[in-house]
Amino acid sequence: MSYLERVQACHQFDRSEYLDFMIGDEIMGLTRPQFAQQLIRWENVFQLKNNQLLLNPDLINFEQRTQAVAPIMEQLHQEGIIPGWVDELYAVSHCFDEPPRMAVERATASFLGIRGYGVHINGLVQKSDGIYNWVAVRSRDRGFCPGQLDQMVAGGQGIGISLMENVIKESKEEANIDKDIASQAKQRSTLSYCSASSHGLSMNTLFNYDLWLPEDFTPVNTDGEVDEFILMPLAKMAEIIDSSEKFKSNCNLVNIDLLIPAGIITASHPDFNAITTLLYSPAIKL
Repeated sequence: MSYLERVQACHQFDRSEYLDFMIGDEIMGLTRPQFAQQLIRWENVFQLKNNQLLLNPDLINFEQRTQAVAPIMEQLHQEGIIPGWVDELYAVSHCFDEPPRMAVERATASFLGIRGYGVHINGLVQKSDGIYNWVAVRSRDRGFCPGQLDQMVAGGQGIGISLMENVIKESKEEANIDKDIASQAKQRSTLSYCSASSHGLSMNTLFNYDLWLPEDFTPVNTDGEVDEFILMPLAKMAEIIDSSEKFKSNCNLVNIDLLIPAGIITASHPDFNAITTLLYSPAIKL
């Protein structure tokens, strides 16, 4: 086990196992053939052609595409093929700041293999003996990564909301942090990764923030997604990451990005070049 293995775990997939998901002449995602077979039950919306999954070209704008696809995904959810449901819309686009081609339920993103976006917020505390980070323990009854360690605050980036609006919203929901404090968060980095998952493909970009908190502040979960918060020295966090898989996999990317400028992972580490090259690699091109 190692830092490098933690990063590698978020950068592994075989493109030959996926079909291009096409909207017009654009590849908008990478979809497993098994899921594509479910979608083509609705032949007026989805078709297979030349080893590609095609959205009906007669659906010519955002509204038409969104409205046509939504009931299909709802039906697949009702059938248990899409097990989770978030009731939040994700944009289907090539990058964060371009007009989306349509919107889909967040739970379907990995099934379609579209790009997803999220915010992760480090809750940092400066003490006399060094820097500490608030770590969330995910609820043990959560359907995804139950009981694993997570950032203090993290959430998907839905459509129609700015990054800072999402930072403020998620901070309140997950840690009861008021707007006047949450709005002080500063963006640290942007990290992209692409990894095979049980549902399809996680092709995500994380917008990462540092929020410095006073020593007497304690986060309190308000949405039931966290069992407890632990204030952890960075050195202890580094030890857990390097020796175990206790952290949710994509959180390791955010943590390692924090440990490098903190001087805990340095250029003297034997895997430093491999870690940083992969950690800061650009989003894959479709």
